[in-house]
Amino acid sequence: MDYAINNKSASLPHTLRSKPRLGFLGVGWIGGHRLKSMVDSDLVDVAAIADPSAQNQTNALTIAPRAQCVHDLEALLALDLDGIVIATPSAQHAAQACAALQANVPVFCQKPLALDADETRRVIRAARTADRLLGVDLSYRHLRGLDQMRRLLMEGAFGKVFAVDLVFHNAYGPDKPWYYDKTAAGGGCVIDLGTHLVDLMFWLLDNPGVSHVSSTLFAGGAPLDGRAEIEDFASVHMALDGGIDARLACSWNLSAGREAIIQAVFYGTKGGCCVRNVGGSFFNFQTERYQGTQREVLTPPSDDWWGAAAVHWARTLGNNARYDAQIEGLIRVAEVLDAVYGEKREV
Repeated sequence: MDYAINNKSASLPHTLRSKPRLGFLGVGWIGGHRLKSMVDSDLVDVAAIADPSAQNQTNALTIAPRAQCVHDLEALLALDLDGIVIATPSAQHAAQACAALQANVPVFCQKPLALDADETRRVIRAARTADRLLGVDLSYRHLRGLDQMRRLLMEGAFGKVFAVDLVFHNAYGPDKPWYYDKTAAGGGCVIDLGTHLVDLMFWLLDNPGVSHVSSTLFAGGAPLDGRAEIEDFASVHMALDGGIDARLACSWNLSAGREAIIQAVFYGTKGGCCVRNVGGSFFNFQTERYQGTQREVLTPPSDDWWGAAAVHWARTLGNNARYDAQIEGLIRVAEVLDAVYGEKREV
């Protein structure tokens, strides 16, 4: 479905209110955490929340006690807001984001922005046409030390990068039923976990092209046998421009010997670098530099990154609510995921 854009105001003033007034659509576990991060930043005013769960509303009001509770997105859009934060089931993201953008309201959305590349293009086109800021919660970009690691990669500190290993094994699985419904979630562990690392790879390598993607997906230890199934283990191979071989492995409910194994490793002809979780933690990460058998810790373990993408969007919104073309990099991520799920084999 395409979305018409009512661009009633072709341009926004460079500066909005001193603190943007935000509405929050979905304040469950992740939405509630993003609400708290933004409130703690003191960069926004929380004007309203919408969530079908009375308990979620009650929890959110302990964080933002002056917020108004409304029924749905339509009610939020009637409140003259400066932005909307979306944290609803994945299949709803594209339509909700487009509706907000059509109403000239900037959006910060949980990943995935959409369930496939075509939907992703539609949402981005809606943001570009409306000239409104669109952000997606790709929080791993904000791990401490990643800016330094990206700079070293861009400067060629490790020689020619020729191989990338991406790993995200979660010893647990999602606790919401909709995650296991392909119609609602778009896929399993790849779209849930792999999205973050594929995006991180493109960002750290300055968005290389992709010539081929192949994948093997499993459900319950057996190869995926049917398009309606959800994968709980995936092995993906990506051939990137410049002769870079990239591999992704991700899973839910794997006997990993710890809560999680999360890392992105980049190997070059003169060394390598890595960002990885520490001690099986979902939150503590450090960056490392490799030279032969030597390992140097670039940044020690830190867990202060998790809400940073939301805060970054809020800070940007307070200065300039207009469209940022950097969001277009998400199209390539979505194309890779389409190939993983068999929508097309070449990217």
